Amino acid sequence: MQKAYFAGGCFWCVEAVFQRISGVVGVESGYCNGLTQNPTYTDICTGLTGHAEVVKVNFDESQLSFTQLLQVFFATHDATTLNQQGNDKGTQYRSAIFYENIEQKNLAQQYMQTLGDKIVTEVSALDVFYPAENYHQNYFNNNPDQAYCRMLIMPKLNKYFNS
Repeated sequence: MQKAYFAGGCFWCVEAVFQRISGVVGVESGYCNGLTQNPTYTDICTGLTGHAEVVKVNFDESQLSFTQLLQVFFATHDATTLNQQGNDKGTQYRSAIFYENIEQKNLAQQYMQTLGDKIVTEVSALDVFYPAENYHQNYFNNNPDQAYCRMLIMPKLNKYFNS
């Protein structure tokens, strides 16, 4: 079992995508790196803590490679907008990959080189991961009729999985 940490805007969107990928055995929303310990959602929404909204992806490397996760990650968010995904703006919504080992770092950097020079995705060592509050976990699956889910997450899922 391996872990990967991806930040691509609102963690509800990123979580919903990775939960539907074969070989992924668990996804947990949370906050990575940053200046404060044990931040809350309210704290990170200020944009002052330095944390990114992320998902921790547990995956079975016998079924799914880190490079395949990178393909999903870059296909399902805009890696060319700095600190923004759609209407979500702030450093907490930045595009980032937090690596656990040098192999993940190298694979991420190599993959990004194939995408061109407009990519603004941060590639940083994982310092710390804090799980988000329980109500953020499995958000789309638990709230499919919520307006944000219907207007933003469902179209993203339909585009990626039905194209």
